[in-house]
Amino acid sequence: MRKALNSFVTIVLLTSIGCGQSGSGNADKDSPPKPLITTKSVRPANAVKAPDFTLQAVGNGIVSLHDLLGKVVLLNFWGTWCGPCRKEIPDLNKLHEKYYDDGLRVVGITLSSGSAEDIAKFMKTWKMNYIVLTDIEGNETMDVTVRYGKAVGQPINGIPTTFIIDREGYIVKGYLGPRNEEIFYNDLRPYLE
Repeated sequence: MRKALNSFVTIVLLTSIGCGQSGSGNADKDSPPKPLITTKSVRPANAVKAPDFTLQAVGNGIVSLHDLLGKVVLLNFWGTWCGPCRKEIPDLNKLHEKYYDDGLRVVGITLSSGSAEDIAKFMKTWKMNYIVLTDIEGNETMDVTVRYGKAVGQPINGIPTTFIIDREGYIVKGYLGPRNEEIFYNDLRPYLE
């Protein structure tokens, strides 16, 4: 299973582009628990449990991944300074607007993008309507980035990097580089039904 996931991530890395980014930290190595909620879709054999995290929501308190169990999460690692990241913001906004009532939660984890106040200004300029998370005290976002790279068997060295997390908290798909609304929706659809 690990080899299949590594192959998948390697293919994604070889066929995609993104902004360079790296970090270090520790990984969770939990064995997958039994699903809490049943879905109509079949989880891929290479799916892995998404590491939990707790981060500061820009302008709106603290958010943990655990709080989003039962929702389909489109988790996007990005930065305000990253051109390809900016390119996909309008598509992420559209996905949030169209599929929020179906259980989709678009969540952006911003990396090296300044203070929460600076990020809030950026969000207003770009009319970002989804959850954007940042550090609480220091470098928590970098730690989350490292843990996700370890979970999928490939460091996250470029952004935007995006993961689809199913309603039970498993990473079922990953992307490196910007994607449009249609590509994301085609992959999200089975998990939203």
